Amino acid sequence: MEFKIAADELKKALYRAQGIVERKTTMPILANVLINASKSGVTVTAFDLDIGIVSEHPAEVMKPGAVTVSAKYVFDIVQTAPEPFVTLKRLQNNYVEITSGPSHFKIVGMAPEEYPKLPREESAPLVKVNGGVLLEMIKKTQFAISTDETRYILNGVYFEPREGGKIRMVATDGHRLALIERELDGDFKLKSGVIIPRKGLFELKRLLDEAPDAECHLGFAENSALFKKPGLTMVMRLIDGQFPEYQRVIPKEGEKQVTLPRLRFLEGLRRIALLSADKSNAVKIRLGDNALRITSHNPDLGEARDDLEAVYRGPELNIGFNARYLTDVLSVVDADEVVFELGDEHSPGVLHAPGDRSYTAVVMPMRV
Repeated sequence: MEFKIAADELKKALYRAQGIVERKTTMPILANVLINASKSGVTVTAFDLDIGIVSEHPAEVMKPGAVTVSAKYVFDIVQTAPEPFVTLKRLQNNYVEITSGPSHFKIVGMAPEEYPKLPREESAPLVKVNGGVLLEMIKKTQFAISTDETRYILNGVYFEPREGGKIRMVATDGHRLALIERELDGDFKLKSGVIIPRKGLFELKRLLDEAPDAECHLGFAENSALFKKPGLTMVMRLIDGQFPEYQRVIPKEGEKQVTLPRLRFLEGLRRIALLSADKSNAVKIRLGDNALRITSHNPDLGEARDDLEAVYRGPELNIGFNARYLTDVLSVVDADEVVFELGDEHSPGVLHAPGDRSYTAVVMPMRV
């Protein structure tokens, strides 16, 4: 195998692989990428047995062939290449020679036959999707995905087809929930919702971030998801299980509704959280006539207070929240104002844009 390729092209492929390859693994080959050179160009494959990406790149191929090499070290080498092109050549015993101008590297590779095969997903009916809309849905739910590995059902986002060509995505970690509903025309042929794993979702977000306007296709087979865009294919295993009945967690319209300037509320929470207890990020919110006060108290540091003007008339309420849970939501809401719905000090708070509940976040209260 021998080929010459633009350093930027190879760098792009290896950058995509960084989030997938397993560095701490009992299978050393999973830290590698599979590089395959043919007459039509070069493909680079990264696979951790759950998520796989195959990207296609133009190259001048002098001798077809394949080899697997360390994703991290080849990426580092290509990043520092002194010339705009690099040449890769497979030597005896799976060594790979990398040259760029005056620089020469000879690194250890592994036999391509040992690299695990990606699952074939011809059965997944592909639907053309709007990359920008899919990216928005991921950004507005990803922060609520649970990182507790013992609750693996919550370690992903629930992708649920709804009536009228709409798709709903829901994530929850038991302390907060984020729900977004958008139009994604096309029939995914799903009998019910599926759970896309956190790692796969983050890799999908990274691919969409590269070019949100590129033509994208998404499909689902029995236990896998398939994503395609020009020159790239991604396949991932879905989480097997039943997502909880999230509708029960979403309160009906709150008794107390306050409308706040989103940015001012976000900045106030960030300021007051500076003096909150370290891990809990606890702040207290007091709601009164046309005013909302945020306070925090830390016996080791002191206390803080911030007052906001708000559109509210009703009984006074004192309630505690984890400030980070609120700021995560406020950071992704697009509107200039936000509606904060509250019940009593034991009931969850609900955040959404005025007159629009297509994106809704629910945050459980805490004792302060």
